[in-house]
This record gives sequence, structure tokens and C-alpha cells, in this order.
Amino acid sequence: MTKARPIARLRYEKDAPPWPTDAAWALSLSGETRALGRAAAMLLWTLALIPVQALLLLLPGRGKRLLPRLYWAGMCRLLGLRRSRLGAALRHRPVVYVANHSTWLDIPLLGAELEAVFVSKDDVRKWPLINVVAYLGRTVFVRRRRSHTGAGREAIAQRLSAGDNLILFPEGTTSDGSRVLPFRSSLLDACSRAPGLLIQPVSIAYDRLAYLPALRQGRTLFAYFGASAIGPHFWRLARWPGLHATVLFHPPLDPSRYPDRKALARALEEIIASGAAALRQGRSAALAALACPVGERGEDGGHGEIERERG
Repeated sequence: MTKARPIARLRYEKDAPPWPTDAAWALSLSGETRALGRAAAMLLWTLALIPVQALLLLLPGRGKRLLPRLYWAGMCRLLGLRRSRLGAALRHRPVVYVANHSTWLDIPLLGAELEAVFVSKDDVRKWPLINVVAYLGRTVFVRRRRSHTGAGREAIAQRLSAGDNLILFPEGTTSDGSRVLPFRSSLLDACSRAPGLLIQPVSIAYDRLAYLPALRQGRTLFAYFGASAIGPHFWRLARWPGLHATVLFHPPLDPSRYPDRKALARALEEIIASGAAALRQGRSAALAALACPVGERGEDGGHGEIERERG
């Protein structure tokens, strides 16, 4: 009797994602078709909304703040990324949301959840099409070099004074998804000086792939780090169904209660790392204790309750 060959050794083995090894649809042309369809749909969605947002930027009102959230929610849906939220996001103004960063997926994920503007490295200005989306989304661009730190702080302070909420990734780069890198305190300086500002820590974990729990190897597939190019990474990830992420909103911090920006950065890093670890390990009791309860300034979401399968 001929022994059946493992699915992982079928025709498309050389192009197959590394996990799980027995997913026949990812090893066949259906995975390529899925990725192509997602790429085309996301491009058309982007091209359709670019002129709308360009017009809204010229008009008064909240439209220019609301449309990006709709855009990113659509991108999550088209990519097949479903999301759950644990805890309540603040509606307080001004507020800076500080999160861990492991992949470009963090942008549509948080953009769909929050009415806020991203703080991004200046290199994004040179990325075709992505730079257009960033400009129309009113992204705050900062340079990482110490000689330009002052200009970055000033840009952040101006945007906060104009009434915008911000999303900041203080790691300064992306991780492999299994840990949180040390936080850089320089960009938190402007946050610590803004009157009345609150900082809300946010932990992110990509926890399902092909509808199954994403273990360490699966999280590495989500992660965009090192010398990876965004195009091949997108193609590799877009072949998979059943993508899922959970966002944990922690109680906010008052930066004025910390002696300096470094102490603030350490506190944020500890909170976010603890939350990310609890998400990866599925520790429900710890997550319930870490989540921000609904208050008078919180959006829908619950203390210890997960709002599931959105997007």
C-alpha cells in the first residue's frame, strides 16, 4: 500500500507559509487567488476614498477625522482581519494612545478603532501610495535622529493643541510579535508637557491565523520586522484566512504624575508589555484586571468583556 503524502509536501510547498503545515488551501492556488483579490479590493477602496478625504480636508467639521476610521475599518474587512476589543478607548481630548508595534497591520487595526492621527517616521513620506494615504490621514511625521527631536516634539505639541488625538509607537521600530521592545522616551516629552493630556496604553496581539490560535510561529508570520519588504510580507500574509487580533485598552495615565519622561516611558512599557503577554497567553483573569472600564469618557467596550469579531 502506498503511503499518503503529507499535505505540506504537495505541489506548492516552496511557496507555502510556514504555519500550519497541513492547511491545503494555503498550499494551493486558492491562497494566491485570495491574496490577489484582497490586494485588488484594497487598492480600489483606497483609490475611491482618496478624493473624498482630499475634499474633506478643505471643509470645516469632523469629516476629515471620521473618514479615516471608516477607511481603515474597510481595509481590515477587505484583508480578512477580524478584531476584538477589550476595555474602553477614551474619548477625552487631548489623549495620546501608546501601543506596542510588531507589524504594518497595527495601522489599519488601530485606525479602525480610534479617531486619532498617527505619529510616523519620516521615511514614510517616500513610500509610493502609502505616503498619499498618510498625508490625507493627517499623519504627523517625525525624524528619529537626535538632531531633529526638538522639531518632532514641536509637531506633536502643535497637533495636540489643535485638538487632535494621537497614536504613538514608542518602540521606534517593529518587533517579532513575541515581546515588546524598550520604549524611547524622546517623543513622550511633548506629551508630558501638554496641559490636561492623558495617555492611554494599548496592547495588541495577533492571536488567530486560519481560525486557529496563533502560537509563536504564527505570530512571526504576522510580524513585519528586520529587512522584510512590505510587498512580499503582504502577499505572504494575505493568502491566509481567519486572521484575528485583539486590542486591549488599559486605564489612562496622567503624565504630570511622573517625574520625567523616562519614568513615564518605563511605566508605559511595563503596562503594555504585561498586557501583550496576557493576550498572547490567553490569561482571562489578568486581562480583566488590566482593561480600562467604561467611564464617562470611555467608548463602548467593557471592563473585562471582549467585543468580538468586528471588522
